[in-house]
Amino acid sequence: MQEEKKGYFIVLEGPDGAGKTTQLRLLADRLQLAGYQLVITREPGGTRLGEELREIILRPRQEGIVPEAELFLYLACRAQLVQEVIVPALAKGKIVLCDRFSDSTFAYQGGGRGFPREILAFLNRVAVGDLEPDCVVILDLPPEEGLKRGKKCQKLDRLETEKIEFHRRVREEYLRRAASGDRRYALIDARGSIEEVHQRVWKAVSYRLPIRAEEE
Repeated sequence: MQEEKKGYFIVLEGPDGAGKTTQLRLLADRLQLAGYQLVITREPGGTRLGEELREIILRPRQEGIVPEAELFLYLACRAQLVQEVIVPALAKGKIVLCDRFSDSTFAYQGGGRGFPREILAFLNRVAVGDLEPDCVVILDLPPEEGLKRGKKCQKLDRLETEKIEFHRRVREEYLRRAASGDRRYALIDARGSIEEVHQRVWKAVSYRLPIRAEEE
């Protein structure tokens, strides 16, 4: 049984190369400066088990992981993260800032791999119960540009080496979710300078916080 939620749960999402890690760090700095208590985590990862599974899932030369196994590995990471990190932090009234969460499953395993949304919704509920983010910032970037960025910055992981059609389907699913009418979603153009994108993210997040942070 999950503890009562008192905090606020923010997730940064988006296709590969959109700048999530950089923007999450900048958002965390700004929230902390405004006086909020944060727990910062990521998917897959965030726990000892999750980090071990992350290395397996994203290993560049990892071969032979069938889509079904990939899906359940991600869900295992998420279940552990929710119970070990996210739920306890929210119960203490903290803001949880997470790099990816359940929308990634719908985008990558749904849009990318083709799993039906209703199956993903059921399995995700098994993994996380009724927990949902309060705010989901989706950084949007054409996959061609995102993958080009990734090649300049680091070695590509297993998913980043998928064909361009896979990444186009991932982006389409993110856009579909952002356009669903759910007010938790904020679609942010990830093009432009790092500071320009940060200001867009901050505007979207600060507007949604139940208690407004003071401007710098």
